[in-house]
Amino acid sequence: MVKMINSAFSEKRSGSLVYMSAATIPVRHAFSTRFGGVSGGDFSSLNLGFGRGDPDENVLENYRRLGAAAGINVNNAAFTNQVHGSAVRVVGRGGGSAPGAGPAPECDALVTAERGLALFCFTADCVPVLLCDAGRSVAAAVHCGWRSSCADILGKAVGAMLSLGAMAGDIHAAIGPSIGAGSFETDGDVPEALRAWLGRDAEEFIYSGAREGKFNIDLRGANARRLVSLGLRRENIAVSTECTVACHDKYWSHRYCAAHGLKRGSQCACIEL
Repeated sequence: MVKMINSAFSEKRSGSLVYMSAATIPVRHAFSTRFGGVSGGDFSSLNLGFGRGDPDENVLENYRRLGAAAGINVNNAAFTNQVHGSAVRVVGRGGGSAPGAGPAPECDALVTAERGLALFCFTADCVPVLLCDAGRSVAAAVHCGWRSSCADILGKAVGAMLSLGAMAGDIHAAIGPSIGAGSFETDGDVPEALRAWLGRDAEEFIYSGAREGKFNIDLRGANARRLVSLGLRRENIAVSTECTVACHDKYWSHRYCAAHGLKRGSQCACIEL
């Protein structure tokens, strides 16, 4: 069964497991949801985060189920240990492992030209971005929190892709489910960081908040704008309209869980050439 969310993203099902797919990405990939796993309690049910209180055997089974549904080889994969920075790791032959097999290196983006090697990044409100030049077999998975976004992690990830032979005009992108502008209320430091990153272009993505001294930020739109400035074609960029906070029953949301005293899991964006 396939359910259309908008013209760019579709909801795909394998039994009870649900993941999102973007029409712009022509290789195997997935944006996971909360549906179709074996975890219980606050972690119900497709939690992909280790070390949060969910038994490891549940998390491993969740990976297995996602991999089987999306055709992703989760046992030959590269993972991020995200620190909200701008480090990009290029991964080649021999750089894969199974989930939870060992500590992942600190980085917020992975890039590869290796076929059969899956790349994973993780979110629970931050913006996940998958990139692919399928013709030249180069792909990336990028975790774009506001700090990593404003540190230009997308510029560095695209630069790493170009160093492996990709062409900017042929890179396709999918910006997945994440916190929407209506839910992303911030203090003044975030809009100032956006202005330092995007210059005048930032103003389109900054809104006066409902509370005095607060602002609302369209981080997905800001990242899409940066991709265009890096040479990607607008028609090759898909942007999800689903907000993880508003859709907290479908996606993990850090803000929602924190506000309600709940433990939270993690979802992933993954891609495999």
